This record gives sequence, structure tokens and C-alpha cells, in this order.
Amino acid sequence: MNSYYSVAYMAVFLPLTILAYQLMPVRKRWLVLLAASYFFFYAISGKLVVFVILSSLSIHHFGLWLEHIDHQEETRKIRMKQKRKVLLFAILLHMGLLVVLKYMPFFLSNLNQLAAVMGLSISWSVSRYALPIGLSFYTLQAVSYMVDVYRGQQKADPHLGRICLYLAFFPQIMEGPIARYRRTADQLYAGRTITYTQLTFGIQRILYGFFKKMVIADRLNPLVKAIFTNYTDYAGEMILLGALAFTLQLYMEFSGTMDVVIGTAEIFGIHLPENFRQPFFSKSISEFWKRWHISLGTWFKDYVFYPVAMSSWSKKLTVRARKKIGPLYGPILCSAFALLAVWIGNGFWHGTGWNFLFFGLYHFTLIFLGSLILPVTRKWSAKWRIDRNHWLYQSWQLVRTFILVCIGELFFHANGLWAGLQMFGRILTTTSLASFQDGTLFSQGLDAQDFIIVLLSLGIVLWVSIQKERQVSIRQMIAAKPIPIRWACYYTLILMIIIFGAYGYGYIPVDPMYANF
Repeated sequence: MNSYYSVAYMAVFLPLTILAYQLMPVRKRWLVLLAASYFFFYAISGKLVVFVILSSLSIHHFGLWLEHIDHQEETRKIRMKQKRKVLLFAILLHMGLLVVLKYMPFFLSNLNQLAAVMGLSISWSVSRYALPIGLSFYTLQAVSYMVDVYRGQQKADPHLGRICLYLAFFPQIMEGPIARYRRTADQLYAGRTITYTQLTFGIQRILYGFFKKMVIADRLNPLVKAIFTNYTDYAGEMILLGALAFTLQLYMEFSGTMDVVIGTAEIFGIHLPENFRQPFFSKSISEFWKRWHISLGTWFKDYVFYPVAMSSWSKKLTVRARKKIGPLYGPILCSAFALLAVWIGNGFWHGTGWNFLFFGLYHFTLIFLGSLILPVTRKWSAKWRIDRNHWLYQSWQLVRTFILVCIGELFFHANGLWAGLQMFGRILTTTSLASFQDGTLFSQGLDAQDFIIVLLSLGIVLWVSIQKERQVSIRQMIAAKPIPIRWACYYTLILMIIIFGAYGYGYIPVDPMYANF
């Protein structure tokens, strides 16, 4: 059992967990979820399960410590000073462990390269550490809990078991979403009885996630792997196709996994936060990141952007900028420091490589420039009487944003920054239509039938996304149909996964892409 898509998980682990949960008395059901979560973690990461256990013990202790300080007979100023010290120590402890395990090899390797360039006879030993699954995800959840307790937005929970379940809940441990304690802890502990509606709606969403992952994402993998591994063998049009294919693959895999995660939690009556909201309907990069990986974006907004933007030095800088630059651009330029901190963190959160830092800075630049030129574009639109609500103008915005996203994902998936620059350079200098005419297109692991399956499946996902954007619930529509139609829809989806899913001979199973983040 190495993922949510394994037979062991779907045919054995999840059904047994559901059965044990339903048979257990309501007050003890949380223990079933906790035991299942630790077993799932152990099945994938072995003894590294100790990391999530120690993290749970740690935030439980620090939360109670922070609340204890609030009840001391000291002045508020002294209490806040003590709380800041405790919080800083707690964050350094958790983030420090993340840095050592995940980022230290990257930093030491670059220091060794720098020392060699400078002619210094210094060399640090670079060790690679085994990472527990979901380390970045549950670390961010742990930090959010402690900061919320510090801010008074969350009472410190004396119940250790509830905190352990919050960090280790098995559906979300691999790829999130990054949940907040005050919104999910009580649901996890409530032990709600599984109803027919919860079960069917949860299974519907799980099946839809399987469809996106196995029929589209996994089928695109041979093409993506061939192009990104041997990019020097391909002309620009094939690299462009590879960037497009990876962007779609990443979305289908990640959003499909979120469907499996949220659907699984829904079976137990637990509502996890949505992580995607039709991101490819975005008209700007800023809007895209409000629709893509929503839980990560809101985490950075609440725990990085606002603390930096609302700091005393930032406020002083904003006042000065308003006077010198004006009330419009002054705050925008000052908020750039907070935005830069967010995107440096976002880039490195995704991986240890210069291409990930470039990925973050790329999106920072697009969002910052977008904020700067927005007043100008609005002024020009008014001057030239351009209707910004016209479907042609909005279509252009959608296409432009999608192209910019694909460029970012090219660097994201490239084997290093230099490889990404070379690939982008080949797009600019060697693009033609030759590869689509000489048979190269159908010799990269996908034949014409594969492309047809992918395109038709993407059409289904597009139709569902359009309905969701119109606030139409497909699941409610299906549930309202007569039983024969309803079950015909279920069986059709199951058969599509069985018949068109990319598995078996010739296909290498693709592990969840975000599981190691």
C-alpha cells in the first residue's frame, strides 16, 4: 500500500476502516481513524511515523504553554513578550527539522560549489535523509495551530488524541489539503455515523478522482517523461507540447487526488477544505493562485504575507511611500516585500532546486507587474472604449493566463534551472510543425488512440468544470435521477476507469506528485 490508488488501499484498508469505524461506539470512533492513520503512515514510511507523533506531542505542549502564559499575573506586554519567545522557539523547532531533512543537502551542495569556485579547500559532507510522507503538509498545519493559539484565534486543546488525529488524518497526510485546526478538529473527533448519502457522495468523488488520475494524468506520463528527460532531442513544438501535457497531468493528478482525499473524508462526515476551484478559468495569474492549491495560498497569506505586510517597519515604509510615490503605487510597492517573501517560500516549499526558486520568483514578478499595470490597462480600456467584460477580451485573458501558467510549469518540472532555460530557449528558436508531420508525435509512448482518449476525457472534465463554475452540482443532479439512471452513471464511470485507465503492461504507475513535498 503505497498510495490511495493501490488495490490494497481501496479494496482492503479503506473498507475495513469504514467497517471498524461504523461498528465502534460513537465516542471511540476517533480512535479508529487515528489507528488507521498511523497504520497508513507506517505502511508507507515505516518507522518515520515517529516524526508525525513527535510533532503532535510538541504542538500539544507548546499550545498549552502559550495558553498558560495568558493566565499569568503579569502585564499584557510581558505576557506577549514571553509568548513570542515560546512561539519563535516552537516554529524554529518544526521548521528547522523540515529544513534539515529536506533542504540541507541542497544548501550544502551549493556551498561546496561556491567554495570550489572561490578556490577554497572546504567541503561539507552532503547526506540525503529519508523523508516521511507529507512532511511539509503536516509541518504547516502544526505551525498554523501554534500561531492561532498565540493570536488567540484558537484555544489550546488539552486533548492530545485530537491533536494527533488532526496532524495524521490518513486521507490528507500525503498531499493535503492544509487544514486549520479550528475548522476540522471537532469534525474529526465527532464520530458521526456514516449515512447512505455520505457514502455514495464520497464514492462518487473518489471515482471521479480516479478517472482524472488514471485515465488522463497517468496516460500522459510517458509523453511528459520522454520530453523532459531527453529535451535536447526535440524541437520547440514538442517541448511546448510537453509543457502543456505536464500542466494538464499535474492538475489532473493533484486535483484528482484531492477528489479522492475529500471524498474519503466525506464518507466519515468530515468536510476538508477545497483545494481547487476551476483554476484554468482564471483571467490573471493572481486569480489563478486563488483557485489553485487554495489551502497553501491561504496559509502563506495568513502566516507570511500579513505578518510581513502588517509589521511596524512595513507600515512606516508604506506611509513614506504614499507621500513620495502616491496613494496608488506606494502601498503596491511596499506590499511587494511581503509578496516576495511569500513566493520565495512558495518556490522552495515545492522543491529543493534553483528551478523551484525561479518558479516562485516568476510568479511573484507576474503578480507584481500585474498589480502595477492594472490601473494603466483600465485607463487605456476606458480611453479606447474596450469592453473588459466582452467575451472576446475575457477569452484573451484566459488564453494568456494559461500560457503563462504552462511556462511556469515548464521550469517547475525541468531537471534544474539550466535545463528549464534550455527548453524555453528551444521553444523560442526551433519551433515548427515538423514533429507533427514526421511521426515524432506518435512515437513518444502515446499513439493516436491514446490522444483521442485523453482529449475526450479532458472534454468531460471541462464540462464538469463549466457546470461547477455555474454553481451547478453534478452530484446533486445525479442523486436526483431515478435509480436506473443513477447507477448507470456510476457504472459508466467505473467502466471508463477500468477500460481506459493507464495501467498494466507498458505503463509505470505514477506516485502522487505532491506526496514528497
